[in-house]
Amino acid sequence: MRQPIDQHPADARRLRIHEIVFEADTPAGWAFDVALTVLIVASILVVMLESVPAVRLRHGALLRGLEWGFTILFTIEYAVRLYSVRRPLRYALSPFGLIDLLAILPTYLSLVLTGAQTLLVVRVLRLLRIFRIFKLAEYLRESSVLVAALRASRRKITVFLLAVVTIVVIVGTLMYVVEGEAHGFTSIPTSVYWAVVTLTTVGYGDLSPATPLGRGLAVVVMLMGYAIIAVPTGIVTMELTRARDLPVSSQACPSCGLGGHEFGAKFCRRCGAAL
Repeated sequence: MRQPIDQHPADARRLRIHEIVFEADTPAGWAFDVALTVLIVASILVVMLESVPAVRLRHGALLRGLEWGFTILFTIEYAVRLYSVRRPLRYALSPFGLIDLLAILPTYLSLVLTGAQTLLVVRVLRLLRIFRIFKLAEYLRESSVLVAALRASRRKITVFLLAVVTIVVIVGTLMYVVEGEAHGFTSIPTSVYWAVVTLTTVGYGDLSPATPLGRGLAVVVMLMGYAIIAVPTGIVTMELTRARDLPVSSQACPSCGLGGHEFGAKFCRRCGAAL
């Protein structure tokens, strides 16, 4: 539940803007997010079309003009978001804040770096805001459960990755000794690369053992790869069954812009500001 609105006109205006640009609980907020999503999709299509030589040759000037128009609109939107939160720097350094900034920087960089505007496809990440448009609270809830499970299993996964690194180093070294430079295993790093490709069952085929002993070792690594792939999945699945499934609100913090709080929460879990 929100605290009573400060009577100061500037604070009331900022709170009203915050509700529109960060939340979708009001018709104005919903309309803002829908319009923003349409602009994001349109700007991505413009970038994609500009990468096609035939289209760029015929409509290059129009596409560049549209891109600058989108960039100006997104710059204004980014500035409005910074204005509407009590702690602009905290929002600017948040994941969504960084994505918003990266969505406008390439166009300005293209003034000094040729081709930088192609990096504007990063705007597709901003479509994550669509979760607020349709109020898919269950998706926010599931993402919170998944994040909690990943955090709980990070130590087990770290130990697992260290074990995998140890295995590929040992196998790569053995393969370097067994096969040698005559069969393409010119160094231990190259052999370790082969071990990683084989263990992950990718199998590019650019390197392959030729001796019977080397092929036997390759078979062992291939079979080991199938077993190893299932380990992190099992670890995360176990933690998912332990994670609590708590309902999540679509309300965003008026101070730092963080969303995904639990229903009934009175304070932001990141900055502690009143919701």
